[in-house]
Amino acid sequence: MIGSSLVTGLRAARSSVVFTRNLAAAPKAVDPIQQLFLDKIREYKQKSSGGKLVDPSPSIERELKTELEKLERQYGGGSGVDMTAFPSFKFDEPKLDPIDEQAPQK
Repeated sequence: MIGSSLVTGLRAARSSVVFTRNLAAAPKAVDPIQQLFLDKIREYKQKSSGGKLVDPSPSIERELKTELEKLERQYGGGSGVDMTAFPSFKFDEPKLDPIDEQAPQK
């Protein structure tokens, strides 16, 4: 009984060591699904330069334009207004009533 559990434990330890060694020896993705994922990531990186949408359809472009127009109406943007710039604030000096510097006479 102890012998059989010892043998199964050794088999498990031996297979885990071999499995770990094989993973460390393979720098590239061995799994075809992982390789496909990496290829698609690289392809997307090449297409996404410039900060624009990647392969947009005409309906997606129309939807984007509609949403941007909604934002312009809602937040006061328009043609020639940079909505990404930090707003500039102007605070006018408040007008104060003149104060009589003399103490009231009693």
